[in-house]
Amino acid sequence: MDRRHFLGLSALAVGGVSAMQLKDLAQQARDAGSGPRMPSLFIGHGNPMNALYDNAFTRRLGELGRTLERPKAVLVVSAHWLTPGATMVAVSPRPATIHDFGGFPDELFRVEYPAPGAPEAAHKAAAAITSLKVHEDHDMGLDHGAWTILRHMWPAADVPVFQLSINWGLSPAQHHALAREIAALRNDGILVLGSGNVVHNLGRLNWNDPAGPAFDWAEQFDAFVADRLATGDHAALVDYERLGSVARMAHPTNDHYLPLLYTVGAADPKASLQVLYTGMEMGSISMRCFQLG
Repeated sequence: MDRRHFLGLSALAVGGVSAMQLKDLAQQARDAGSGPRMPSLFIGHGNPMNALYDNAFTRRLGELGRTLERPKAVLVVSAHWLTPGATMVAVSPRPATIHDFGGFPDELFRVEYPAPGAPEAAHKAAAAITSLKVHEDHDMGLDHGAWTILRHMWPAADVPVFQLSINWGLSPAQHHALAREIAALRNDGILVLGSGNVVHNLGRLNWNDPAGPAFDWAEQFDAFVADRLATGDHAALVDYERLGSVARMAHPTNDHYLPLLYTVGAADPKASLQVLYTGMEMGSISMRCFQLG
């Protein structure tokens, strides 16, 4: 049922329902949104050079962009926009391509991804969050956690994109709860995309055998996440630190894990899981990608 039809039926029913029921109907109408209803995604973005590569991972991103219903806007929560003590939303109508890395070929620094921003959607996201104040950022562009994957999904750069920062002062549980507040945005055609890695330990990269087997702790943590996603045990994903040393090895800092909690939190509690891609790189980077809903 579309929003207009829903509201029409609600109006016809006014004489036969209580004030409380009318309030519930109005809330359902707001939750129904204007569509299309979008899923939430988690993409393990890995090496920034994937922006240039033609490999199994980037081809899967291209396929995903072609098969997903076209969103009105994409909300990206990236491991590379950390804002200590504040939650920020980017409202620039023309976000710049940020080359926030070093030591890579000049070719990578020449890549531009001129997708339009989504100020209206960004304002809607800020308004949806009531547990804390969301500050507008007029200068933030698209960091490499966003554009290196989006350029494969929508190479024409014609889908509006904006980012929501990771407030470094919040706990994993608080990040998950904040994500629950933006879940209804998916009903308005806004795709929620977390960009990080299920396992991310740059200090333990295996430079001697990049294509070799992953470390045991990396495999164990990746399997933990895969299992909890499959069973819908999102509480365990929030409480991942209970794994102790395995969790600490998988994430010496949790900047690349927290985007996963936004993907999970923005999804329906019993959303269907689609595993989009799996693989381990250089022993300590998981490229696992998945879709909920």
